[in-house]
This record gives sequence, C-alpha cells and structure tokens, in this order.
Amino acid sequence: MITEGFLYIATLFFIAAFLVCLPQIMKGKKAQTFFKFVPPIVLIYLGLMLLCTVKLWNLETTQGVYTAIKNPLLYAMLFIMLLRCDMKKIVKLGPKMLLGFFSATISIGIGFVVAYAVFRGGLGAEAWKSLGALCGSWMGGGGNMLAIQSALSVDEASMAYALVIDSICATLYVMFLLWAIGFSHKFNQWAKADTKIIDEVGASLEKEAAASTKPLMWYNIAILVGSGLLVSAISQKLGVLINNQLPFFDAATWTVLVVTAVSVLLAMTPFGKIKGTEEISNVFLYFVIALIASRADLSSVGNAPVWLLTGIVILVIHVVIMLVLAKMFKLDIFTCAVASLANIGGTATAPVLAGSYSSALVPVGIIMALLGYVVGTGGGLIVAQIMSLFG
Repeated sequence: MITEGFLYIATLFFIAAFLVCLPQIMKGKKAQTFFKFVPPIVLIYLGLMLLCTVKLWNLETTQGVYTAIKNPLLYAMLFIMLLRCDMKKIVKLGPKMLLGFFSATISIGIGFVVAYAVFRGGLGAEAWKSLGALCGSWMGGGGNMLAIQSALSVDEASMAYALVIDSICATLYVMFLLWAIGFSHKFNQWAKADTKIIDEVGASLEKEAAASTKPLMWYNIAILVGSGLLVSAISQKLGVLINNQLPFFDAATWTVLVVTAVSVLLAMTPFGKIKGTEEISNVFLYFVIALIASRADLSSVGNAPVWLLTGIVILVIHVVIMLVLAKMFKLDIFTCAVASLANIGGTATAPVLAGSYSSALVPVGIIMALLGYVVGTGGGLIVAQIMSLFG
C-alpha cells in the first residue's frame, strides 16, 4: 500500500499518462473500437476508482498532498484553458444554456422527491433532511449542502450516508457524462438539435489554431505552466480575502471568479495567443481527473446499499427527464451534459466536462456552475420540505 504523498501523486500521474497514450500504442481495429466507446478519460476514472477501492494507496496518509495540490492544479488548468476563449462568441450561446440549466435543476429536484417517496422506509427517520442537504449540493455545491445542513440541524452521523451517495454516485455520473459526450453527433441527430452556434465557435477557434504556423517551443510550455501555477496561487489568496469581505460566495467560488476574470482579460492580449494552451491544459485536465477519481472508494457502497440505490434512482430520473426535454426543445448534448454537471458537480467538474468538449467553452461550465450556488440552497430547502410531507 502506498502511504507516501509524493509516490501517490507520481503513481496517479503516470497511470493517467499511460492510459492517455494507450490509443496511440494499441493500433488494432478492435482496440480502436474499444477506445471509441471507452475513451482514455473514462479509463482514468474507472481505473483509479478501482485502484482506490483495492487500497493501492492509503486515503488518510495521502489526504494531505491531495488537498494541497488538487485545487491549485484545477485553477491552473482553468486559467490555461480560458486563455483560448473568445467571450464575444461564447455570449452567442444565449438563452438555450439557461433553459438547459434550469431543466437540470428541476429534474434533479423531482428525482429526489420521487426516490425518497419510494425508498423512505429503508432510509430511516428524518432521512429527508440529509437528502435535502445533498440536493442542495447537487443543485449547487458543497457550500449549499453545509448551509442546508445547518438550517435543518442535520448531525454529522445522519449526513454520512448522504456523503456516500455524493462521493460514489456523483463520481460515477461524471464518468458517464464524459463517456456520453463522445456520442455528441448521434445524440444531436436524435434530438434534432441545432448545434450551428456551438460548432461555429469550435470551428472558428480551430481555424485560428490551424492558421498559426508557429511551432510549440519549450519556453512556451515553461511560461504557460509557470503563469498557470502563479495565477492559481495568487487567486486562492484573493479568494480568501474577498470571501472575508463578501461572504455570500465561499472562498473557492471567489477563487474561480478571479481565475476566470484574469484569464479572460489576458485572452484579449498577445499572451492569449501563446502556442501550447491546448496541449498544456489537456495535460492538467487528465491529471485533475486522476486526482478526483483516486478518492472514490467503492468499498463504502456496502455500508449503505439502500442509500446508494436511492442516489442511482435520482440520477436515472434526472437523465430520463433531461432526455425528454432535449427532444422537446431540441437541446444538444453539450447543453444537457454541462447543465447537468454544473448542478451535480459544480465548479470542480463542470468546466472539466466543458473542456473535454471544447476548451473554448470552459466559461460556459463555470458560469452555469456558479449559477448553481445561487439557487442551490433555496432549491434544496424547497425539495427537503416537499420530502418531509411524506413523513
């Protein structure tokens, strides 16, 4: 078992790098068909969750280094990704994204109410309180969950099973969405979605990238990695300072806002044209996913089978409703998937999913996730009160 922090990080990064390289190593037809349905990003999630479950590393002794580097790398990734964004094109995405977001929010609430009505007998007394707190998290983020936990006076013991749902089901759902986004063309054809605007944004950026004949030089990599880490560090300090003065968002949310503002401003300068933003941000993307997946211990499922089943039913109901609405309103898979993960995953994962579709669209994931913080507490409390009516 790995107990040393540096060895833990080195192992994660090597596994992520190896799995990313697999499609280049295994060139056979069967292998390529396999990677079409199970891309490296999904393999990283699945593989590291399984390795965590078999206790390849000690979660307690490696917690310190995980906490120390996960968010800094995430913020650095966001900064480098956002350097490629063109906000004038992003704004054109417009009301459809808001429709997708609130469709996801409402369908999640419905999922909680229905699942609780079905399984309340096996969940225990007053389970609606801890589920209400979890609902706040799945509509917004951890700050919303803590706010609802406090408002409903939910003790830590009662929150344990809800946290199992959050850690296991949400992680599996992220993996599912990262897999599903690979079928965007088929989904959009089925929903008869008009992806013209999104495609134009992506095509325009690809054209700009293709027009650049400058080679990727080592000093480009150095300045991007160095500036990404520095912006991450300074933004975290500013996030704490701003949170002390304006506490209606937590420090992590303010940090994301600072990173976003800095990167969007720099994107309009020559710094945003530096070669290598896509390559470096992709490296950070896979490493961040490896870190997140490495903390999902599937062995805890056995302690709460009914709660886990409840979480699965909530997500199934949510997905079914989103599919119906996608067909009705002709929503594309990017809108549906990012809106869904902006609710359930928040600022930590929605930009990752958006970046896996197109790094130019990361701001959409961030904005939608931040909107979740606004509606999460109120939405979770409303759902909790509805669930309480079932007794």
